Amino acid sequence: METLKEDEEEYSWREVKLANLIPVVAEPELERETGERRRGRDILIAVDHGPNSKHAFDWALIHLCRLADTVHLIHAVSSVKNEVLYETSQRLMEELAVEAFQVAMVRTVARIAEGDPGKVICKEAERLKPAALVMGTRGRGIIQSVLQGSVSEHCFHNCKAPVIIVPGKEHGDESVT
Repeated sequence: METLKEDEEEYSWREVKLANLIPVVAEPELERETGERRRGRDILIAVDHGPNSKHAFDWALIHLCRLADTVHLIHAVSSVKNEVLYETSQRLMEELAVEAFQVAMVRTVARIAEGDPGKVICKEAERLKPAALVMGTRGRGIIQSVLQGSVSEHCFHNCKAPVIIVPGKEHGDESVT
């Protein structure tokens, strides 16, 4: 009997060239810090155009990120070749990168990937090996999530990185505005 290997699913992606709106800053001089704190961590944040995604991004900047960290933004789309879709996503990434620098003074790297959002996010987490993957949730009920599927559920069960799922504002987190 032969065993069949699961074929690795490839996905297309495009690196986002972030505008020169963000100043280039030298690595922070953290003389007292050593090891991981000095070199910073990689924080992966899954983003889309929804308000819960923005809420999760804000939560990560306020509660998780620190000075030497690098924020990696990942956005899954149906096609990276669609210029209108790519430009809209790129504008979103640029706005978030500027905000990340203004709020937490962290460096930002952005990537727009093509494919199923759950699989794309898990592949990116496997590639980066981040300290944490932060993502929002739509706040669907259990039955709706089971019937329609949930990206955050998929990532929670399949990613090899720690996953932080930030509930939307309607679930009572008033600490982020």
